[in-house]
Amino acid sequence: MDAGLIPTFGSFAWTIAAFIVALSIIVAIHEYGHYIVGKWSGIKAEVFSIGFGPVLFSRMGKDGTRWQVAALPFGGYVKFKGDASAASDKPDEAVLSAMTPEERRQTMHGAPLWARAATVIAGPAFNFVLSFVLFAALLFARGVATDPITVAEARQVPVVAEELLPGDVLLEIDGKSVPPTEDFAAFGVELDASPTLTYKVLRDGRETMVEGPWLYPPLAISVTPGSAADKGGVRTGDVVTAIDGQSVFDFDQLREAVGASDGKSVTLTLWNDGATRDVVLQPERRDVPLADGGFETRYLIGIGGGLLFEPESEAPGIGEALSYGVNQTIFIVKSSISGLYHMIAGKISTCNLSGPIGIAETSGHAASQGWVSFLWFIAVLSTAVGFLNLFPIPVLDGGHLVFHAFEWATGRPPSDRALRYLMAGGLTIMLALMLFAVGNDLFCP
Repeated sequence: MDAGLIPTFGSFAWTIAAFIVALSIIVAIHEYGHYIVGKWSGIKAEVFSIGFGPVLFSRMGKDGTRWQVAALPFGGYVKFKGDASAASDKPDEAVLSAMTPEERRQTMHGAPLWARAATVIAGPAFNFVLSFVLFAALLFARGVATDPITVAEARQVPVVAEELLPGDVLLEIDGKSVPPTEDFAAFGVELDASPTLTYKVLRDGRETMVEGPWLYPPLAISVTPGSAADKGGVRTGDVVTAIDGQSVFDFDQLREAVGASDGKSVTLTLWNDGATRDVVLQPERRDVPLADGGFETRYLIGIGGGLLFEPESEAPGIGEALSYGVNQTIFIVKSSISGLYHMIAGKISTCNLSGPIGIAETSGHAASQGWVSFLWFIAVLSTAVGFLNLFPIPVLDGGHLVFHAFEWATGRPPSDRALRYLMAGGLTIMLALMLFAVGNDLFCP
């Protein structure tokens, strides 16, 4: 189990610290996208800032850009040459009028349309790049199971049976030949659930029969940050032996019992290293995204299961890791689009929309579970930030792209008056969404 990054779980200060670290990384990548593509496009940046307000630290780069860290770390900006403000929504006419044509070309307002559009879209694009790079890196860190399936480490469960040992190669389970690794998940689903199974393994060069525990025990291999299980004190390595007094040996039994609770409290009897304890948890109603783009409402406690043993793994190929990273990023975007549609259509609860308080709490919970969980959270949040910034709302990057599209279609930019009204409207929309999301954080279960 990873050592926690946050020593005192639930500490407000550490939660805020984790949130600031996560957000600062994501903002820095986003703004760097604007900066570097602008530079490649011939647009000069005057200020690159992480945070707003009073400047805590700054230095002047060789290209004349001032790099700074400000006191309010909840965002950032790049101020380009000739901008009247950090939003790049209007030019500084007095400054622009005194420039030569060559100098005006170095500004956002004097650059060709393609350069401005590329600079704008680079921020969200770099967020997506950060996400798939992190997802790919996490797959490298975790590895992929070798073929044939081989035991790397046996997980402890309270079943009186012979243990599988590190190095055991699975040949048969209950008389059925073990398929290649890529087909093993489907093979496991077809097994008849039983407290014990007969395993034929290759051990030290000899075939051996082992009477071992069920392949998918109710074992907490992962605990979702901020979930009912996390808040109730369930930790990775805990094994659920009973729920409301009913013995269980299969993870599906646990899932079905929680799903049938209808949100009522459940009592889990947990076993870990020979010691038992009871915890009372309140299952939470959640809208879970499905592979087909839909949603399914379930009652969950936040425990993730898996195999009885940790399989031996090897590093994936570069192509496999990058493909995994891209697919994870695309899945999050598709789930976000589907979630918005289902919320607007009233098919799922609007409580699925989290605000800054909820995101901060999740960042704290993720960091408390270790660096893998924290990096996964950053990857997911980075995708969400990139996706949000593409919304066609003035004050967001997507709004600027709409303005550029209008200019491309008509041959002229929107009028100053139209821009003022649109920017004010966009700001109003964003503030309303923020207040709504904060309300969710405070009042949704």
